[in-house]
Amino acid sequence: MGTPVRQLFELDGQVALVTGGSRGLGLQMAEALGEAGARIMLTARKAGELEAAAAQLAARGIDARWIAADSSDAEQIERVVAETMQRLGRIDILVNNAGATWGAPAEDYPIAAWDKVMNLNIRSLFVYAQAVARASMIPNRAGRIINLASIAGLGGSLEMKFIAYGTSKGAVVNFTRTLAGEWGPYGITVNALAPGFFPSKMTQGVIAHFGADQLAAAAPLRRLGDDDDLKGAVLLFASAAGKHITGQILAVDGGVSAVHAG
Repeated sequence: MGTPVRQLFELDGQVALVTGGSRGLGLQMAEALGEAGARIMLTARKAGELEAAAAQLAARGIDARWIAADSSDAEQIERVVAETMQRLGRIDILVNNAGATWGAPAEDYPIAAWDKVMNLNIRSLFVYAQAVARASMIPNRAGRIINLASIAGLGGSLEMKFIAYGTSKGAVVNFTRTLAGEWGPYGITVNALAPGFFPSKMTQGVIAHFGADQLAAAAPLRRLGDDDDLKGAVLLFASAAGKHITGQILAVDGGVSAVHAG
């Protein structure tokens, strides 16, 4: 007989660091991990939003803390990891969620915007993973790293002018696979979620431009993502239920990538 299923999904005693955790998909995933028993450390740039997010989690009975920092700055990342270790003693789960986008035609795309998107969307994921692995996961011979890719990283687009965003998310896909291969011997799993369209501050411009109904119509399930749709997926990757899964990219997109692949 194996482990009871509910026990496989429990995170009691574990610590999860969630970047970009003050709102949107980051907060949704933090909520899921916290309700499964993990202690949560949120980080993002704005202290006010972090304080409100931590209070929202606490109202649900979750042990949540926060550290304000800019995830595009390597020194601030090191500070976040060091402070999390000091306050909570370990980091078992890293959710690399912080990200940015910028829309412009490729021929007019500003180099400064390219650098901003790349620094946050892929460089910061590496810096966080490296710092957390050194501080906790490699010494403990265990860890779960969950990177946020996107269906934008699985293919191009005729209509959406997001050259840096699409490129960065494609990099997240292979970063995830490469790191999974290298750190598997340490007992660290590395997987990625590739969300489709979820209403959020980052996507509000695209949704307003194309219309929620039109975007939903492009998905076999005829809907956009909601406030619960990443919870089960992140918990699978974070928990013992997913201990034999690594290097995988899971699209949570209502089927968009399946019907538009190739």
